[in-house]
This record gives sequence, C-alpha cells and structure tokens, in this order.
Amino acid sequence: MDALTRSLHSFLVRAGLEPTAVSPQTEHYLEHLLYLLLPEEEEAVTHYYGLFGAERLSLQEIAKDLDLSQEDAMARIDQCVRRLAITPEWQMLKQTQKI
Repeated sequence: MDALTRSLHSFLVRAGLEPTAVSPQTEHYLEHLLYLLLPEEEEAVTHYYGLFGAERLSLQEIAKDLDLSQEDAMARIDQCVRRLAITPEWQMLKQTQKI
C-alpha cells in the first residue's frame, strides 16, 4: 500500500471506529468522495469500514454480497481506496484534516 492509499485507509478506519472524531462537514465531504465509486463499491467500502453509522460487515459477508471470493472482495475494496486516494477531492479533504 502506497502512502496516498495508506493515508486514506487510516482516515477511513478512524472515521469508522471513532465517528465523533470526524466533524459533520468532513463526514459530508467523505460522503461525496464515496459517490465517485459505483453504488455496490460504495456500499462495500462503507460496510467494510463501518462509516456513517453503518454496521461493520465481515469480509465474508461483503464478498457474499458482491458475489466474489473473500480475496477478490478485499482486492476490490483496496482498488476502490486507491482510486479515491488519488483524486483531487481526497487531496483537498486530506489537507483540511492535516493527515
């Protein structure tokens, strides 16, 4: 995992585990960032990290929903995070968070 992807991954983990650590405005920007994904990818990422109060699902559950193996589901989530990490939207959001 490269540095850009790692910074977004860390932010998503924190946002899922400590929702109060993310301001409502930042949460709003994060929602818009995730809109860049296909709907099923957005749902998988949201449930993988437990964002916006969504229930965290196991990789097995997410893989079943995507009709993929667990390895392929994890690869797809990783690809989504990488695609988002290189967007100008994430770069701007990252600057506001001092990540």
